[in-house]
Amino acid sequence: MPELPEVEALAAFLGERLAGRTVETVRPVAVSVLKTYDPPLTALEGRPVAGVLRHGKFLDLAAEGGPHLVLHLARAGWPRWQDALPAAPPRPGKGPLALRVRLADGAGFDVTEAGTQKRVAAYCVHDPADVPGIARLGPDPLADAFTRDVFTGLLSGERRQVKGFLRDQSVIAGIGNAYSDEILHAARMSPFKPTSSLTDAEADALYEALRTTLRDAVERSRGQAAAGLKAEKKSGLRVHGRTGEPCPVCGDTIREVSFSDSSLQYCPTCQTGGKPLADRRLSRLLK
Repeated sequence: MPELPEVEALAAFLGERLAGRTVETVRPVAVSVLKTYDPPLTALEGRPVAGVLRHGKFLDLAAEGGPHLVLHLARAGWPRWQDALPAAPPRPGKGPLALRVRLADGAGFDVTEAGTQKRVAAYCVHDPADVPGIARLGPDPLADAFTRDVFTGLLSGERRQVKGFLRDQSVIAGIGNAYSDEILHAARMSPFKPTSSLTDAEADALYEALRTTLRDAVERSRGQAAAGLKAEKKSGLRVHGRTGEPCPVCGDTIREVSFSDSSLQYCPTCQTGGKPLADRRLSRLLK
């Protein structure tokens, strides 16, 4: 799933190519992709693009004097830019194509989604805040206003595992499974540590790890073409997706905890005092 750093880079990539160019058509191809009906997608037609913004994990294509096309790429969605789109309109079907945005000069981009679970979402709205997922977003962790005091305030009263806290979009916008693993590794903290047990020093370390990890990932992604962002993300991850590999900090073997539809990775030496965490899925199989 693209997270804050990749969505930031995608917004810059598309913004450079779309700004000032006129939208000809926006065509939903997958039945499930379009989540709104008022204003209609035709309200975007004939309007120049003012720019492309990011809200958490959402992309926001803003038309001049008109509505916004907001996209959420979910787990397997991705935009694919083409300098010359096919002339024939796309046909609805079972393929990966979910949405096509064509510009007046014939260029544009497709939004595709791999796999059978179709979760990519498109919204045509007057205001991005009209999208429920955006309206619920917590503060952006890279904003200047996201200070140590703000972070402390978010932790106050929380009583859950720290990984779930980091991934909650209504608390902090833009962090998902991969970067929460990376942040916790940088902070030398167990993903299952209760937020209520954090000392002031641990909260400081978590705040610094969060900001540094995300900033470094944004810098690595800056200027990358959309087609290369997935590989860039993978190459920059230290623990996430690297089960069985040596930890780049201490050399211990990176371990995994599996869930029904996801998994997390961590280093026992760096994060859990050398103790492997119980893999809950494996534990159930052994009963």
